[in-house]
Amino acid sequence: MTTKQVTKDTTEIGNELKKRLKGEVKFDQMTRALYATDASIFQMDPIGVVFPKDVEDVVNTVTFAASEGIPVLPRGGGTGLAGQTVNHAVVMDFSKHMNQLSEMNSEEGWAWVEPGIVLDQLSALGAPHGLKFAPDPSTTNRGNIGGAIGNNSCGARSIVYGKTLDHVLELEVVLADGSVTSFKDLTSNELEAKLALQSLEGQIYRDVRRIAEEQQAEIDLRYPKIQRRVSGYNLDEVLRDPTNMAKVVVGSEGTLVTFTRAKVRMVPRPKAAALAVIHFHSIMESFEATVALLDSGASAIEMIDDTIVKQGRKHPGMSKRMDFVEGDPAAMLLVEASGDTPEEAAAGLERITKIIDQQGLGYFTLKVTDPRQQSIIWAVRRDGLGLIMSVEGTAKPLPFVEDTAVPPERLPEYFKRFDELVRDEKTTAAYYGHASVGCLHIRPLVDIKQQEGLDRMVRIAERVSDLVLEFGGSLSGEHGDGIVRGVFTEKMFGPKLYASFREFKHVFDPKGIMNPGKIIDCPPLVENLRFDPQWKPMKLDTYFDFSKDGGIAEHLEMCNGQGACRQTIGGTMCPSFMATRDEESSTRGRANALRNVFSGVLPQEEFTGERLHEVLDLCLACKGCKIECPSSVDMAKLKYEFLGHYHKEHGYSLRDKLFGKVFKLNPIGNRLAPVLNLAMKLPGTGMLQGLIGIHPKRKLPAFATETFSSWFKKHQRQVANASPRTRGRVILFNDTFMEANNPEVGIAATKVLEKLGFSVETAPRWCCGRTMMSKGMMDPVKENARNNVDLFYPYAQAGIP
Repeated sequence: MTTKQVTKDTTEIGNELKKRLKGEVKFDQMTRALYATDASIFQMDPIGVVFPKDVEDVVNTVTFAASEGIPVLPRGGGTGLAGQTVNHAVVMDFSKHMNQLSEMNSEEGWAWVEPGIVLDQLSALGAPHGLKFAPDPSTTNRGNIGGAIGNNSCGARSIVYGKTLDHVLELEVVLADGSVTSFKDLTSNELEAKLALQSLEGQIYRDVRRIAEEQQAEIDLRYPKIQRRVSGYNLDEVLRDPTNMAKVVVGSEGTLVTFTRAKVRMVPRPKAAALAVIHFHSIMESFEATVALLDSGASAIEMIDDTIVKQGRKHPGMSKRMDFVEGDPAAMLLVEASGDTPEEAAAGLERITKIIDQQGLGYFTLKVTDPRQQSIIWAVRRDGLGLIMSVEGTAKPLPFVEDTAVPPERLPEYFKRFDELVRDEKTTAAYYGHASVGCLHIRPLVDIKQQEGLDRMVRIAERVSDLVLEFGGSLSGEHGDGIVRGVFTEKMFGPKLYASFREFKHVFDPKGIMNPGKIIDCPPLVENLRFDPQWKPMKLDTYFDFSKDGGIAEHLEMCNGQGACRQTIGGTMCPSFMATRDEESSTRGRANALRNVFSGVLPQEEFTGERLHEVLDLCLACKGCKIECPSSVDMAKLKYEFLGHYHKEHGYSLRDKLFGKVFKLNPIGNRLAPVLNLAMKLPGTGMLQGLIGIHPKRKLPAFATETFSSWFKKHQRQVANASPRTRGRVILFNDTFMEANNPEVGIAATKVLEKLGFSVETAPRWCCGRTMMSKGMMDPVKENARNNVDLFYPYAQAGIP
């Protein structure tokens, strides 16, 4: 396989594509940096990024790329863990525009969808019909169907539903020469017609079947006899059904074709479920219990270790959900029983707990039948990756051997050997995964910013690959090969099949432009790393304290790229992404923008530059990320830090000054409230707002005709002779907006507190500092904070809330 030398520069390529596409074409340095990473350990700068609006845009992109020998990479949510969604290529991001449901047939149980639709959105659209898309990886709230097909994703309930491959009925694809076709079940006459085509499509049908038949003996010998094999290419599917190429290209990670629409199976939603949360004193015991439960009829058997429990208890948004955990388990199994009725699910739950009791396994089992409580517990499992990545210290639980799959009945022995290997390498590991099918997401802690840690990672990867093959397993059980496992593809499948994989790839992609260097012919594991021993972040004297994480650069490292901030259904994070669907408007995009400045990928002067200001400007500082990001990335804090340095260099606009120091203007507004409130409703006000940088359609808050402090003084006189409050004093903080715009909030709070028996007081008024902080006025914010500490410390010292 060869790839033509790219002779055009990035600007020229971008200009050519702009002439051909209706969707956006972005080749600027910032956008390229944002698409250089996913959730893996790799970083590869793309040539540029396009956002196709329809199939014609995809055809024009691929046709142009083929004519110039330019690599292309189809991408959805960018949540890949193996490096399959980054490359030195033109990235086609399907998540922004090509994300619609085309058709759903509830009677026959299928749907036609575009590749950028989010899995949870698809299931939500099926819900009124009692249907859902079955594969349920932990990224369903932001992962795209195109990525699920490209990876052959599975999830927690694959013991019942299998892999994505089992739910793909038909694919509309753009081949590597830009031609369009459909892969589906064919009649014998249709197959003969395909075989007779004198085109790339005809060549595919002729050669793929031949390659698979020639290698049948090797396929029988080398392909693991387990459910969770997604490593390599699906030559085994060719032998099962040579007429349906859709099954063959599932799991090919964009290295063969580009999906533009998919017909997928929609399955009935379980009508009832019950959950057993089984607690263990050791990880080994949890795997022994897994083996005992394999024939229990459970619809899911998921394992989490104490790393997730400990990090969950520390997490500001997750800690309240952790009260289902009894004591300090070394491991837990979440075992689900499903049924058509609550009684059937309950009977399954009793069958599960009976097996555990008879085997004398576990020290506590929580039985959960309430759907809401079950969803809370499943959310902890879903966020396991992010929680694990929030561990303190420089050694991180990185994804490089995190997707191995072995026969589930051999899990206890496999865990014992894996644990011995990790201990021999003088480190520890975090364990979680799909125990029901033997697929474990094990993450050894390594610090690849040190040469010793990098060498350790390579040794562990080599040794684990040997161990997996010894157990008859697969190096990838659902996350795909990409680079991190692609480097071991030949070791897993042998030289004969590896040569056939190369031929197979060449048949689909004669010019080698489709996401090259993934699955086969990969660069070395130690190349293209996001962090390595040469990583030396920019030093910065910060306004905020980031010492808990080791510094601001280390706090940015907490963003591991899993993209939880790209959710589009439910939650708060991230409102600007939900509105724009732009990567740079997500918490991940902003964190990557900042990290790329600190790491030197972007010029350091960009830290106070206009492009970075543009990226951060739409952040609402809502703190949704601090609560909902499993890794607790605090983008509001980071934005304020940036604004402090930005405005120190560039000064403040009139709008910044008006909003930052609004507490100084409010007294005037309150005195003139009737006039100003009326004026803000008059025609032409929007035009005036536009002159100072406020959107003409933005409705400004009205001024109160009576401030809170004015009301409170009257109220104090009214209650002066009332019976003394029995529960003591309480200080109510009267901030800028309660005082001037929404006194009803303070009035209601006062009345509620008094009703509860408290004597309400207000401290001398001082600004809370939020308005100044929102505009990066960090020096006055610090002075203001000291004043507030001095003001409230005596109350705190006296124990007055």
